[in-house]
Amino acid sequence: MSFQLAVCSEMVFRDLPIVDRVRRIHDLGFAAEIWSWHDKDLDALAATGAVFTSMTGYLHGDLIDPDSCDEVVRTADLSIKAAATLGVSRLNVHTAELVDGQAARPRQRATGQMWLTAARTLERLGELGAAAGVTFVVENLNTIVDHPGVPLARAKDTLALVEGVGHPNVKMMLDLYHAQIGEGNLIELLRRCGPSIGEIQVADVPGRQEPGTGEINYPAIADALREMGYGGTIGMEAWAAGAGTAGSEAALQAFRAAFS
Repeated sequence: MSFQLAVCSEMVFRDLPIVDRVRRIHDLGFAAEIWSWHDKDLDALAATGAVFTSMTGYLHGDLIDPDSCDEVVRTADLSIKAAATLGVSRLNVHTAELVDGQAARPRQRATGQMWLTAARTLERLGELGAAAGVTFVVENLNTIVDHPGVPLARAKDTLALVEGVGHPNVKMMLDLYHAQIGEGNLIELLRRCGPSIGEIQVADVPGRQEPGTGEINYPAIADALREMGYGGTIGMEAWAAGAGTAGSEAALQAFRAAFS
């Protein structure tokens, strides 16, 4: 079973403008992913001919907060319209808004109200997604290294939310880099998440670089996914270990080798 391999254009070929990064990723035979969309020329990105598999699905607000969850839904609707330009089918959300990778409003403890608000907001996003033919995917994060202060961020939490909502247009963006730092036991985690997975993202630990640079056995992960019958998208959201264009090309080659 083969996978669709995608590469986050925000993290490789960083000496090039974003449009040229996407073009290089496409020319090397990968689909492309972006983070933010509001600060990019979407028509120019579409003109590259690349296949885009995911992008950020909201601009502001916390999924968990009754005072700002309406802003998540409002900007998710804007994201759906932007996604149509690129043909993006998966829109990524987090349980709390990130600003430069950090929680916009850090919280150290999850409450019952957070769980309830997150579930209700995801139901609203699911309905938006169903009407537009897109899926909202909730990404798990680690709060130890990269994203302190984000509640309900672990994979077991995002899985509970997705299963609790039970909407076909709400799935997990299961990030194995984050899961390894916060939880580990990745193959059993994959098996547990199963049909709740909308996409898988990968990077190695430590360093958040391409597969093969750290401790995660990604060929074993690939075998487990095949055994599960997973044939969806795997996105490399990783920095290139090597410098310049050559380093990014080597990172993409290592990514392909791990999952081929």
